[in-house]
Amino acid sequence: MAGPLSHIRVLDLSRILAGPWSAQILADLGAEVVKVERPGAGDDTRSWGPPFLKDEAGDDTTEAGYYLSVNRAKRSITVALETPEGQQIIRELAARSDILIENYKYGTLARFGLSYEDLKKINPRLIYCSVTGFGQTGPKREHPAYDFLIQGMGGLMSVTGERDGQPGGGPQKVGVPIIDLMTGMYATVAVLAALAKRDVLGVGDQIDIAMLDVQVAALANQAMNYLVSDKVPQRNGNAHPNIQPQDVYPCKDGDLILVVGNDSQFIKFCNVLGRPELPSDERFATNPARVRNRVSMNEIIVAELAKQGRTHWVDALEAVGVPCGPINNIAEVFEIPQVIEREMLRMVPHPLGGAVPQVASPMRFTASPLEYTQAPPLLGQHSADILKELGYGSDEIAAFQARKII
Repeated sequence: MAGPLSHIRVLDLSRILAGPWSAQILADLGAEVVKVERPGAGDDTRSWGPPFLKDEAGDDTTEAGYYLSVNRAKRSITVALETPEGQQIIRELAARSDILIENYKYGTLARFGLSYEDLKKINPRLIYCSVTGFGQTGPKREHPAYDFLIQGMGGLMSVTGERDGQPGGGPQKVGVPIIDLMTGMYATVAVLAALAKRDVLGVGDQIDIAMLDVQVAALANQAMNYLVSDKVPQRNGNAHPNIQPQDVYPCKDGDLILVVGNDSQFIKFCNVLGRPELPSDERFATNPARVRNRVSMNEIIVAELAKQGRTHWVDALEAVGVPCGPINNIAEVFEIPQVIEREMLRMVPHPLGGAVPQVASPMRFTASPLEYTQAPPLLGQHSADILKELGYGSDEIAAFQARKII
């Protein structure tokens, strides 16, 4: 592949989402990624459907949409890690890899002789990234975790959702597994930093990424709001806790997202709204004042916006540089001209479905453009090829298959 990491090899021992997301980012960047899966079953997400990819006849295949979202541009080999032969295959793959990503429960790979301490003896340059729910230390290190659980434990759900006492009030999780995704992104940043350091020192590193740590870090302004005020942030629906007006507002024919980010934008907004006097009102003259007087300000805004349709307001506000827009469903997202122009939807040839849709990486490189030519692999699709590259003969590979080692 032509990406900027085309010289890097990654051994992906992860499953579900956080680890595979990181490995897919590296694959998009051009790295050669070998995905190791359980014989006969594979990554759990292969069966997390419906929906499943349709074949050319319109029938369901065995490839779930969930799996297809996070595993493109990888090669799949099945290996029974609990067997001595399987463990040896992993050692041989690690010996030629730059990065290893795994998300087994604490201590599992050590029991197989595949810990960082074991593999760095074979390959001192190996960067070994462990992605778990709670990390390699602490009282919960042996506990399993999923994104939903971490969103709740880590405080995100306490500030997500409509206010208590309002229709639909109560804690809500984010509509995508955001902590899995952010954990994968942090893991990618970490391994790339370790690669840069390896260029200086010549040796690899061990990286410990915990989903709960990521969630705590991602509390961002809400965490700091609490730490500097000693007041626990509450759910506030769509209203921004620190910047106003930023909320969802009803128009004559639909809802409008309004994102006023500073005082000058507020002045422009009020002019379009037909209320140019509002910025001179001491209740609304500055952002801190607007935050404190949000309820009375919103009563005025809602009354004015209800006089016209959403398209009217979007056109008028965009013309003066005030950020605003509709709330699109997923289908509408892929109809946005900007999304189409940026080619965020790609079709990649697939051995079962003719072609599989893929949401492109948001990264754009001029000198090393990313390519989208390899679909998420079938289970064990490349097992024989990879073993041949390691020096195994056809008879050995057939014996491994017969004994369910691969």
